[in-house]
Amino acid sequence: MRPFEILLLAANLPPLLWPLLSRRKRPRWIDFLPLVAVLLLLIHLIREGYRWQMVPAYALTGLAFLLTVWRAFRPGPVPADKPVSRWRKAFSIPGHLLGLLLLAVAAALAAILPVPRLPDLTGPYPVGTVSYHWIDPSRDEIYTDDPSDRREIMVQLWYPAEPMPGATPVPYLPDVAVAGPAIARVLGLPSFVLGHLGLVRTHALPGAEVSAARPGYPVLIFSHGLTGYRTQNTIQAEELASHGYVVVAIDHTYAAAVTVFPDGRTALYNPDVLPDGLPEEELKRAANRLVSVWAADVRFVLDQLETFDAGNPDSPLAGRLDLERIGVFGHSTGGGTAVEACALDRRCKAGLGMDAWVVPVSDDVVAEGLEQPFMFMRSETWAADENNDRLMKVYRGLGDGGYLLTVQGSRHFDFCDLPLLSPIASSLGLKGPIDGRRVLRIVGRYSLAFFDRHLKNQDAPLLDAPSPDYPEVLFYPCEGCE
Repeated sequence: MRPFEILLLAANLPPLLWPLLSRRKRPRWIDFLPLVAVLLLLIHLIREGYRWQMVPAYALTGLAFLLTVWRAFRPGPVPADKPVSRWRKAFSIPGHLLGLLLLAVAAALAAILPVPRLPDLTGPYPVGTVSYHWIDPSRDEIYTDDPSDRREIMVQLWYPAEPMPGATPVPYLPDVAVAGPAIARVLGLPSFVLGHLGLVRTHALPGAEVSAARPGYPVLIFSHGLTGYRTQNTIQAEELASHGYVVVAIDHTYAAAVTVFPDGRTALYNPDVLPDGLPEEELKRAANRLVSVWAADVRFVLDQLETFDAGNPDSPLAGRLDLERIGVFGHSTGGGTAVEACALDRRCKAGLGMDAWVVPVSDDVVAEGLEQPFMFMRSETWAADENNDRLMKVYRGLGDGGYLLTVQGSRHFDFCDLPLLSPIASSLGLKGPIDGRRVLRIVGRYSLAFFDRHLKNQDAPLLDAPSPDYPEVLFYPCEGCE
């Protein structure tokens, strides 16, 4: 809970507890607490921001203040010997108990669905961010009914930046009024539940100047999972940027939970991307078509970055991208996209798939394999059936450039930011039993080590053998590798 939320609850507590715990006359100072609570509420709303989890506490604060004002201004003094009415006796204790219940509900909701604080960055660089809306005139949009539609995407970039004292970092979830309900629906939650994510601040500074420490920085392209969103791995993206990478995350339009364009248009997830009830072969064709579209998105972004780097005067990144050192990484369907994109485009020099869904990757790609180094990072529950068979076929062809590891105690969503949404995320099916901050730390450390070794040619002993610092990480030797 945030500081003024705690103070607000604390200010409401003594007036409710005193009649239940003591028969003595209430001290005079307690009479001033409703006013103090109102002042704390105003400060909380101004400095921390409203969130629905605290509504019971807001209501209690307002009611207590109104009752205090009524007592202060009611006509005529109350005789000291006037007996307490039966109505007041009947409702006093239940009323106080109801007030305590409201406080308990507010405290529980605020604790179960907190405003998360993102982990501190470990790299030497502050992080800047910018977003762009790009349209590919060479590709039709196959997921709409309008034949004139062209493929358009939103991308967000995180990069090493110069310090900006006093600057306010960007929110974790831009356009939360639209994006929050869309993501909640995907997770099977009520539409209002994630509204508080608009209060979460990242470390990224909007439009900051690129750090002058180096002439250029390697580029990493991120592809989210099906019904994901471009900021779903903000923690990982900011961590990589703080260590000297430019990270470019794509909203894969109509397969993302929601894409919000600068002119206010929104593109929600289109269930026709992977329709329910299709025969297995048709479903596989639809999935392959989806990954092909996403891989084309990645290649289009690489094209845009080349043009962009050549001299876009409106961008802080113009001329600062090291396009000879490019990596592609993704989660779930995005992990399969990383395999497909690296197979099709030699500009990709290294790839990472986190719980990669390899089933829809082209048969030719699986058969021919990859020439680039590639790391598969998996949860305990993802290695099964056809997906595992295809992944292992790709892995065995990688030779010394291949890595396969499993994070014990993790589940599918542990490879994005969802574990930090709630301390009961495991019960909601959003994470495994491993601590959320711990697994995000592991993901950040191993992805950084992989790209440092294969894009920066730096030593990365973390990849050579199991580490005593991370005993949850199991390495799988590649038997029969080429």
